[in-house]
Formats: sequence, C-alpha cells, structure tokens
Amino acid sequence: MPILCEAPVGARELMHSIGGEVRAVGNLRAAAQLLDSDPAEVLVVIGPDAATHEALAFSAALRLDRPAVGVVWARDHVDVELLTLALQSGVREVVPAGDHAALAAACQRSRDVSRRMLTAAPAEDNESARDGRIITVFAAKGGCGKTTLSVNLGVVLARDLGRKVCVVDLDLAFGDVAISVLLDPARTIVDALPMAGHLDVTGAASLLTTYRQGLAMLLAPVTPGDAEKIPASLVGELLGVLRTMFDYVVVDTPAQFSEHVLTAMDASAHHVLLTTPDVPALKNLRVTLDMLDLLSYPRGIRSVVLNRADSKVGLSVEHVQRVVRCPISAHVPSSRAVPVSINKGTPITLDNPAHPVSQAIIRFAQQRLADAPGSGARFPVSLSRRGRRSG
Repeated sequence: MPILCEAPVGARELMHSIGGEVRAVGNLRAAAQLLDSDPAEVLVVIGPDAATHEALAFSAALRLDRPAVGVVWARDHVDVELLTLALQSGVREVVPAGDHAALAAACQRSRDVSRRMLTAAPAEDNESARDGRIITVFAAKGGCGKTTLSVNLGVVLARDLGRKVCVVDLDLAFGDVAISVLLDPARTIVDALPMAGHLDVTGAASLLTTYRQGLAMLLAPVTPGDAEKIPASLVGELLGVLRTMFDYVVVDTPAQFSEHVLTAMDASAHHVLLTTPDVPALKNLRVTLDMLDLLSYPRGIRSVVLNRADSKVGLSVEHVQRVVRCPISAHVPSSRAVPVSINKGTPITLDNPAHPVSQAIIRFAQQRLADAPGSGARFPVSLSRRGRRSG
C-alpha cells in the first residue's frame, strides 16, 4: 500500500490520483517509520507540503538503504534546477501537483521499475560478481543489417542461452531498434542526462524498456537534437553499469567511427563486424579492419559476419574473403522473410526459429558469443586509443 506524505488538506486529492488504498502521513519522519515497519513497500509519494531540503535528504537516504523503493514527488512548481536536485537524490519522477494523470502515470512507472528490480534481485544475489560481456555490432556502411542482427542476437542470447540481455541502440540520431520491434520509446538514453556522473543500477533500470522475458532495451532518442546532448562519457558510464546488471549487452551502432562508437568498442569483449557482398560494403569493411588494427584492438575479439551471403551479385564467398583478408565467421543468407519480419515488428528468430536466417544467427551466437559471461575481458583502457593519443 503506497505511502503519501502530505498535510491532510491536500492529501485527499493526491490519494485519488495515486489510486487504490493509500496510507497518508503528515511528515517524512512518519513516512520513514511506516517504511521501517513494512519491508514490502515499494512506493512513496511526497506532496508539495514537504520542504524541499527535507524531501531531498529523505530520498537520498532511501536510495541507499532501499533502492527498490521508488520516490515520486508532486510539487507546486517544477523547474530544471528542482529536477536536477531530485534526480541526483534518487527521486524517480517529479510531476506538477495539479496534474493528476501525470502523477498516476508516474506512480505506475515507478511500480513497474520496482517490480523489475525485485524480480531480478534473487539472480543478482546469486551472482553478486556479475561481469557481463559487451558486444558491439558495427558496419561502416549503412543498410548492412546492423539493427536486425543486433536485435536477433539479443533474442537468441536471452532465449536459447537463457541469459539476461540488454540491447542498446547507440544510433542516437536515427536509431531503429524501437520501431523494429514495435516498442513505445517512452524512456530513452536521453533520460540519463540528469544522472550523468552518478548513474547507478536503480537509475539505469529506470531507463530500460522490457521487450520479453530476459531481454530489455535501452532505446535511442526520438526528439530531433537530443542526440547531440549525449556525451561519450555518459555512454561509457551507462555501459559500465549495464554490464553489472546483464550477462550480455549488445550495442547497435551507427555507420561511423564516432566518439560514442569508439567508447563502446573500448568497453567491448567482442566486436561483430557486418558486411554484405557488394564492393562499397567490402571496401568499408577493409578500412574498418585497418582502423581497428591501427587503434590496437585485439584481432581475437573480432567476428566478421557476411549478411545476404548467397546473393547472386557476381561475388563469391571466396572472393569476399580475399578482398577483406579476414576469415568469415558467419554467413547469413538472403531472404524475403527478413524484411517481412521487420515490417511485422517481430524478429525473425522469434517469428521463425527454424528459418535458415535464424539458424545462421543462432549458430553464430552459440559458436562465437556463448562464452561464460565475464570470460571475455574488455579492451584494456591503458592500451586504448585514449592512452595512445595522450602519449
């Protein structure tokens, strides 16, 4: 039963917005006492009557003592400074006191986050040293199928290997992960901005959208201009937290060596390099391999995947291997079923696991990515491009 901290005069209206049975108290000390007596409680709503400095201290303490408990504020005036202070203290959402629909929605979202955290808690207790593997999927040419491969790898790793997986859409300006699986991007990576520098598991969990059992997604921004707001340092911070929450973090990237992409590659245990049997894509793959060598990324953590491998375009697999001077780890056939599955919003590995495309992706995941989580060390930062540049 949620706890509402508000003077009796304003409590009735807020209780109606929260919905259901609500325990109302007049001050934060009484709210803390109720929480102490009820270890199962997961929601506290603090009304506008509570002093801001007291609400900040209460929220910050609760974030450390009971991170699964969500705190939602209803305030008479909401501005950027208040939002920043609140989020820094662990408050999940701040809504205007008179916006009943916003308060009801914020409470429901907070309950959902708490439910996910509590559901995951036993596994995390058993795997307190969770050290997930970050897998970055990259192609220097657009249209090779990065997003399709990333999403389907996430499905296979979660379903067939029984792992806890997160797919991150790092194509910040034109990300398609959400639309490819018909997810509503209500929360995206841009919502992490107020938490930059102090992001923790609770904050990261609030950014995720659940796709299916064992598979969550961190979606790209949808508002024009938001991509430019996200610094590469925040990407590194996010990936560092996510790898403590998941066995695998699959990163879908844009077709360029941006600072954000290189940050993901620095953190990765494996680089999946995608190409198709056409001259521009093969040229760009060759350039990519040379660039990775120049930046001293280990060759042993790379896998080249040839998509649409059986396309009759005058280039054989042997010719492709001669051009890129690198072995091909997986051959994914061309099929009309792939765009059909994309248009349906259902990954082909879910829609038709027995399809040759699905089987190729499953074999690749099992043979190249199915090491025990944490067994693949990240690229050592001391030897990375940053260390070399500074020298």
